[in-house]
Amino acid sequence: MDGFDLIIFDCDGVLVDSEIIAAEVESALLTEAGYPIGVEEMGERFAGMTWRNILLQIEREASIPFSASLLDKSETLLDARLASDVKAIPGVEFAVSRLPMKRCICSNSSTKRLDMMLGKVGLKPLFAPNIFSAKDLGADRAKPKPDIFLHGASQMGVSPDKVVVVEDSVHGVHAARAAGMRVIGFTGASHSYPAHADKLTDAGAETAISRMNDLPGVVAALAAWDNVL
Repeated sequence: MDGFDLIIFDCDGVLVDSEIIAAEVESALLTEAGYPIGVEEMGERFAGMTWRNILLQIEREASIPFSASLLDKSETLLDARLASDVKAIPGVEFAVSRLPMKRCICSNSSTKRLDMMLGKVGLKPLFAPNIFSAKDLGADRAKPKPDIFLHGASQMGVSPDKVVVVEDSVHGVHAARAAGMRVIGFTGASHSYPAHADKLTDAGAETAISRMNDLPGVVAALAAWDNVL
């Protein structure tokens, strides 16, 4: 696997099954605020985006002004649901144990939320202290911008062209590709939908997997293919 020096994991929908919980909370709030949307559509359109950016996009598209209180309301409700309901994606520990390169997490979620979720499901020791949040970089630097991936690679001392990223969202794939990194799509979380894999590959992922147990073999295959070229 000498084709890659670092593997970067997104967190929500890749390491923890949290995107479905976010979709449930956020779809209910949007519907209540006058923008009816189902959980599946929420996951398909907005997975990987911050709640703030979701609201801004809908405001632009539908000309619906949302109350500023929606920002705080979502955060409070979502934190409570995640603290009680979030679970790890099956197979993460197996996959990580068979990946010899450096690893880190690059996420749009806040450091506080990442710490809570990863601690709850027992995955934090696999990655700490190399857990990076786009929110810590400053305002408006979240995915689909590449900033958090470039920051993670810099902190780990690895050139972007030696990085492979595991992402579950189109926005995350766009961010990783913009950072000059290769991407494996992941469709094994509960928010996945029928065209999920196709959308990830259309966005720039080289392949997509639905089981984390398959990740080491796919990373090895991509690395081997890179060495042949």
